[in-house]
Amino acid sequence: MTTDSSPATPDHDIAIVGAGPVGLALAGWLARRSATRHWSIALIDAREPAASANDPRAIAVSHGSRVLLDTLAWPADATPIEHIHVSQRGHFGRTLIDRDEHDVAALGYVVRYGSIVQALAGAVRGTRVDWLTSTSARAPRQDADGVTLTLDGPQGERTLRARIVVNAEGGLFHEQRDDGGKHRRDYGQTALVGTVTVSAPRPNVAWERFTHEGPLALLPLGGADYALVWCCEPGEAARRAALPDDAFLHELGTAFGERMGRFVAIAGRASFPLGLNAAQTLVDRRTAIVGNAAQTLHPVAGQGLNLGLRDAHTLVDTLSAHGAEPAALAAFNARRALDRRFTIGATDTLARLFTIEAGPLTLLRGAALTALELVPPLKAAIARQMMFGQRR
Repeated sequence: MTTDSSPATPDHDIAIVGAGPVGLALAGWLARRSATRHWSIALIDAREPAASANDPRAIAVSHGSRVLLDTLAWPADATPIEHIHVSQRGHFGRTLIDRDEHDVAALGYVVRYGSIVQALAGAVRGTRVDWLTSTSARAPRQDADGVTLTLDGPQGERTLRARIVVNAEGGLFHEQRDDGGKHRRDYGQTALVGTVTVSAPRPNVAWERFTHEGPLALLPLGGADYALVWCCEPGEAARRAALPDDAFLHELGTAFGERMGRFVAIAGRASFPLGLNAAQTLVDRRTAIVGNAAQTLHPVAGQGLNLGLRDAHTLVDTLSAHGAEPAALAAFNARRALDRRFTIGATDTLARLFTIEAGPLTLLRGAALTALELVPPLKAAIARQMMFGQRR
């Protein structure tokens, strides 16, 4: 970040870089507040909307995030998660989290990345947001009155000035630079993902099974289809990725068990490395970061998108209260500290704790899962954290 000694009048009050789910939600929420604040908002995205709309990845959206997104848009093909079954392979201990215990329609939902982007993009298109597609932003320069971005787009290179710039363009862990100022950890794991079909589906049940290699999750997509997230050592992931479907499904069945019969098909296999990349602070004077730009988490608890949406919603509330000024960003950073610290820390601990195959730790994990079943207030507190995060 450099300082510009010859500032010009800002073109926009707020510029958002990145139009994934968090960037789109931020733009939509800001646009709805601009009726009273009269904000001019720019949304800058290096991709065309259609590129993201066709993305088949499945993501977990908590009940709390559904409540927030209902103010904008919600994809019609979302699958409710009514029960979550957690266990560890080959050892005692399991817990079941049920929606009825928490008086909610669903604990969370499974949505396709492309579906949620399409829904949110539709909501943003109905506003006065200045959406610049196929346009990349670089070289931000701050001064006392705003931030200048250099844009590369269909009309060539130009500059854009805004009073506040929010970076929501994060990407996956292996795509991110280690640029300092972040808590970064390579878990030495790769996630194998895809859509599997089972012979005896359990409707609306999400499964989290801890193995000595890493967590194995199955998220309901409706009917007999489930989104698979299988975390394992990179070499083992590469070997499994190269297996024929039948051999892959056989190994998956051995790891998961027979709770849903046999695995009969798999489609859309892909893989990506796993790591933690969390910023120590969310703001730098007139710039802020949200979503994966602020933190990339292990998928073990499905909290990455939910934490990013809470970042974005709190930012909108704070800007609405204090205006598009550095003081508002400082207040936003303070408001997000507790939830981020707790969610990032808990996810990091789970990612590491459940891959250690030491005898005492195995027993401790089993005891912890059993304790959740025997101590309802403890299980309720964990469920509330998963649904809503830490509130302040």
